[in-house]
Amino acid sequence: MRKVFVRFSVLCIIAIAAAGYFWHSLLWLYLPALPLIAVGIYDLRQPGHTIMRNFPLLGRMRYWMEALRPKIYQYFIESDTDGTPFNRLNRSVIYQRAKKVNDTTPFGTQLNVYEVGYEWLNHSIKPIDPHKLNHNPRVMVGGPQCKQPYSASVLNISAMSYGSLSQNAVLALNSGAKLGGFAHNTGEGGLSPYHLQPGGDIVWQIGTGYFGCRNKDGSFNYDLFRERALHPTVKMIEIKLSQGAKPGHGGILPAKKVTEEIARIRLVEMGHDVISPPYHTAFGTPLEMMDFISKLRELSGGKPIGFKLCVGMKSQFLAICKAMVKTGISPDFITVDGGEGGTGAAPLEFSNSVGMPLRDAVAFVHDALNGFALRRHIRIIGSGKVATGFDMVKLFALGADMCNSARAMMLSLGCIQALVCNTNRCPTGVATQDKDLQKGLVVSDKKLRVANFHQETVKSAVELMGAAGIADSSKMHRSLIYRRVSASEIKTYAETYPYILRGSLLEQPFPVQYQSELANCTEDTFEPLIGR
Repeated sequence: MRKVFVRFSVLCIIAIAAAGYFWHSLLWLYLPALPLIAVGIYDLRQPGHTIMRNFPLLGRMRYWMEALRPKIYQYFIESDTDGTPFNRLNRSVIYQRAKKVNDTTPFGTQLNVYEVGYEWLNHSIKPIDPHKLNHNPRVMVGGPQCKQPYSASVLNISAMSYGSLSQNAVLALNSGAKLGGFAHNTGEGGLSPYHLQPGGDIVWQIGTGYFGCRNKDGSFNYDLFRERALHPTVKMIEIKLSQGAKPGHGGILPAKKVTEEIARIRLVEMGHDVISPPYHTAFGTPLEMMDFISKLRELSGGKPIGFKLCVGMKSQFLAICKAMVKTGISPDFITVDGGEGGTGAAPLEFSNSVGMPLRDAVAFVHDALNGFALRRHIRIIGSGKVATGFDMVKLFALGADMCNSARAMMLSLGCIQALVCNTNRCPTGVATQDKDLQKGLVVSDKKLRVANFHQETVKSAVELMGAAGIADSSKMHRSLIYRRVSASEIKTYAETYPYILRGSLLEQPFPVQYQSELANCTEDTFEPLIGR
């Protein structure tokens, strides 16, 4: 539309001039045409509104429609297209925080407090003064086997690949991470120049396709891994087992988005959909997985190594825990992705109906690690529609040490959830390889919004905990969060997800809720024992 507008403007001026040469009375057409063209030129050059930059004049209709509708707060409670709680309330808060606009609201609670599913934090009669709180809390990631531990923010950018996202989107995200002092996960698409150029901290994710560290046949290349893992901005390495939006399916990058540059970065061929296998070929058992983690830690110079998964069969995660106990090798962190996690391209049934939801998964992973006496040195990262400070606080209460956010970070860039991520026609330039559409996303403007969103959201989480009399996220516990489970019944997270004792999964009698799963797994295989 940028090129169309320029061509139309030039043709319009020439046409009016030609018509006026023969019929002077038509020169009045310049009166409406020139101001409109001037407004369009302004739209093309202003950095703040991507839609207006990409669609001069026409893009303004979006903002006119917003002005015509009822007050924005009356329009909050509208479910997202998939019927989940990531609603207009969250989106509006993200936009306001990214722009550093006042996000306070009038007239009290905007949610129905008597609706099933409503949640709230138990506050203290003696809260902590907000001025005495640490508004930039950090978590040290790295166990005894790690030589280069990393001090991480409690909120970081979740996995989104270059290829799925545009060059300018990746540059803005990493530049924002550099400004705000937090980490940026590359996604499984490999390390691109746009991840490294700004200098923000990187979590390099390695998926089943081994992009950037693969041989021609798709197998893992340890030499290429070592070369990239030693880069100074790479602070941690994450092995992706599965992701919440399509667990057990593998990643998809449509052929129309595979440019020559992306093919070179990922070490794949152009002209074909880039599809990651649904499982790893570098290891096939929990014990082999621990050996793989140990080898990557050694080749990276001792950097923190972790893995990401959407929890499926509980017995398989317990088998991994058994392998940790047997080998003495453990990851430095585990990223838990909820089944509600997002992506630009996933089969509908996988997105809606496969994978454990985030709250259940974080509680289970924390309890399993604690039950095997492994929790102390392993950090848990919660990921899946994390958009607000309260989202973070709930995950801290369930056992997470840190949080990752993808969708909210995209919204802070200007994403309007046009739902065309897989078509290469993203109107905001966030999820497209179309160079013309990418021009609408101005890195110098959007990096500030990413940093602002991070700062304001962490501040919100810290002050919420302070309201409960807690200064450190590690002190959050499940009895502080209440949830309405029916019209007449309320439960705390502690009642819904009861704790188990440390070390209680190491010897019998095991907690009742774990007995069948423990009997069904072994560190020698991911396959269930029943039926073998």
